[in-house]
Amino acid sequence: MRQPRPVYLNLLTIKLPLAGFVSILHRITGLILFLFIPFALWILYHSLHSETDFVFLTLNLKKPFFKILLWIGLSALGYHLLAGLRHLLADLHIGTSKQGGTNSAAIVLILAITLSTLIGYGLC
Repeated sequence: MRQPRPVYLNLLTIKLPLAGFVSILHRITGLILFLFIPFALWILYHSLHSETDFVFLTLNLKKPFFKILLWIGLSALGYHLLAGLRHLLADLHIGTSKQGGTNSAAIVLILAITLSTLIGYGLC
């Protein structure tokens, strides 16, 4: 006899493999980068418009709010780049086994955490 389909599916109880977790984080960082575009354009505008705007920008980027925003954007960019390289290697059939996918996902997470820490240290 067929079992009834679940009526309530709690997404927090699903255990993703490490590769699935890295893939979802890759999508989330892509969204963060998309939302970061106006801030990046604001920085670009003030850095190129005039000397007074450049001074205005350098004074604002020393504030903690802007440092945190810049850290989030740069960390998302670094993670997205590392996870994207992992996906490109998978397209070349490198590390496509279950163990290879888990190993490459762990490497991406370790490198991303290291890179994010270095970015935060550089901004302080």
